Amino acid sequence: MSQTSTERLRDYLAQLPPQSQALLMREFERAIERGEDLAVANFVLEQLRKVVRGTEEDDEARPRTDDPARLLYGPLEPFLVESNFPVRAGQVRRASLLPVWQWLGRDGAPEAVRAFETTLNEIRLSGSTAGLEAATRKFQLDAAEAIVKIATPVPGEDRHRALSRIGSPNVVEDLLSIGAVLRAREAMETLGSRLPRQFRALTPSQLETVTSALNVPSLQTPQLLPFALSLIMQRLAAPWQIIRLAVKMAASDDEIRVAATPYGIAVTIALHDLSFLTACLRTDIRRGHFDNVGDQLKILHDGVRGLRTELDLRNDSAWGRQLTSIRADISNSLQSEIESVPGRVRRILRQRADRDIASAPKIDAAEIEEIAALIDFVAVCRTYASELAINEVTLRTYSDLQHYVEHSTESLVQALRGADTKARVYRQMQAKAAIRFCEILFGHDYASLMTRAAENAVTGKRKSTRAG
Repeated sequence: MSQTSTERLRDYLAQLPPQSQALLMREFERAIERGEDLAVANFVLEQLRKVVRGTEEDDEARPRTDDPARLLYGPLEPFLVESNFPVRAGQVRRASLLPVWQWLGRDGAPEAVRAFETTLNEIRLSGSTAGLEAATRKFQLDAAEAIVKIATPVPGEDRHRALSRIGSPNVVEDLLSIGAVLRAREAMETLGSRLPRQFRALTPSQLETVTSALNVPSLQTPQLLPFALSLIMQRLAAPWQIIRLAVKMAASDDEIRVAATPYGIAVTIALHDLSFLTACLRTDIRRGHFDNVGDQLKILHDGVRGLRTELDLRNDSAWGRQLTSIRADISNSLQSEIESVPGRVRRILRQRADRDIASAPKIDAAEIEEIAALIDFVAVCRTYASELAINEVTLRTYSDLQHYVEHSTESLVQALRGADTKARVYRQMQAKAAIRFCEILFGHDYASLMTRAAENAVTGKRKSTRAG
């Protein structure tokens, strides 16, 4: 897009009401997550963000450290989510930040916003960052106070109208969380500094470290504890292990006793994250994206097994039903895709008479790789089948694939010896595809053996032709 067209677009976006800008940003972010019109969505979203931040696409753009909204929301960065999946405790929608910032400048704390922007201008002109940290912290506390004030019910006052001026119900839902995290910035930073960069496993000794770091009254509130737990989960190699903290605090693995403690929220968080990952897996499978499926299945497998073995969950409890639903969703997402693989393999490798090859569908290299990815997907599923309730269909499908591909590869190699010139090219493509599948199912050595057999079959045919 030309510079003039870009400027016109940005001018148009700048004239929109703040709520319309926020709505557009949310919709384009969702379009990107769905994979729709990525080029257009990314471009317009970039221009919208520049309008909101007041930046220019040239050398005079302000550095991000000089952006008042970015400085204000710095403590929230670890907890921001951009997905349209329902958020859980300990998360804040990134789309909520803009409406809250606009409300602060308009109604919430306009004097504090102006004072902070003035201070930032003075700091920028001075060429030094002295005083930036103190000014930022004061502004964060002022913003938190304004948020708590508007969000706290007062007898005899109708807060609904005031809250509706801030933004949508989702924004209002995030409001108190934003204020709580801004107010507790020091406590959250101290917690982060006392934790290792990564826990390979939340062992009993590591649990002692975590409980000691969490032993701060300001972090024990219902509003802040989920954020503290989320911060810990980000350091865990296996985030589901956060439930071990809840079990330790309850001194029992019985779900009733665990749920009776404030730390029961850790189990709710772990289940929510497994549900989210299940939704991501389902979306990737539908789109044919299998690159990350192995990692996703391992996380889901370990998480489901961990919750089933380390917690005494009842089948009819809320947590028990949710875990059962997660396993069912995983099984349903995987089963239909697994069952479709043998049919696609047969369509490529099916033996045809020489006279029928001219009308046979073309063999596309991209399709071969797509089917190879599906076979590898079935192999990965086999590793985690029992815990994810897909044991029977996975083992049956994998066995059928092995039997059919092995038999078809040998038949295709033999067919190369007697095929005429026109048919041989097609059968060579079939044999090449079959050997590609063999490499996944039987390993490199077997695939190399069949490659040599195919080459010998073709060479032998050529020699016999010359002799005639």
